[in-house]
Amino acid sequence: MAQMTLERVGQPRLPELGRQRGGIWRIVKEIALLAALFGVYNLGRFLSAEHAGSAFRHADELIRWEAWLGLPSEAMIQHHALKIDGLAQLANVFYASVHFPLTAIVLLWLLIRRPAEYAKARWALASLTGLALIGHMFFPLAPPRMMPGWVDTGVLLGQSVYGPSTHSGVANQFAAMPSLHVGWALMVAVFLIRATRSRWRWLWIAHPLVTFTVVVVTANHYWLDGLVAIALAVPLLLIFDSSSSARTRNGARSRTERAVAAPMSNQSPISSSRP
Repeated sequence: MAQMTLERVGQPRLPELGRQRGGIWRIVKEIALLAALFGVYNLGRFLSAEHAGSAFRHADELIRWEAWLGLPSEAMIQHHALKIDGLAQLANVFYASVHFPLTAIVLLWLLIRRPAEYAKARWALASLTGLALIGHMFFPLAPPRMMPGWVDTGVLLGQSVYGPSTHSGVANQFAAMPSLHVGWALMVAVFLIRATRSRWRWLWIAHPLVTFTVVVVTANHYWLDGLVAIALAVPLLLIFDSSSSARTRNGARSRTERAVAAPMSNQSPISSSRP
């Protein structure tokens, strides 16, 4: 006799409910981690707040290093940029509103849509932020906008996120080396290029290029700030990508070996002993 089973329509099953709650809880935990990352980002700025003397001394040294390396003058580039109507205003807005929000949005998108890529991105970004914190503590650096020859475009146009003095604003201003604006921008571009398959994905490389230009035009960073950030970010991107890829390959190999071994283990002794 045939048996009929009835299910309640419109009510999710308990396993599905558990998965949904687990997914939401994971997102909440990761958002808390991002908030902690932002706290670490600002911690380095506050820890270097009392080192104004060494920060300006380091700035003088760095300017001499850049001249010795033959790098172009940031002050001259800013001087030419200020002649273009609206460019400084746009650069100020980009500097203040794109850096952290875009990074957070990309990480959240990876968490929801590309969880395997998110794991690599999270640890690479956290590692870069930790290394930057060490740099901010041991090499406090006055940004170009505080030095003679540069213009603080934020104060000039009333768009400053820091304020007119070294102790005003939401964060200490001597955490210029390395530039996390440039380092995070490079990582965001690489994360999105890795995680997507569109032929347009390579346009993301414009993000770190624009960011680097913006921090120079606004006199928030020197060339070496960005170059050091890139030098730290590139090996971290390679390290975390290769370690994750190795785990993926090992996991796939193990699954293949188990799949091959399963039919052999299911053979009966009689059938295996036949000639």
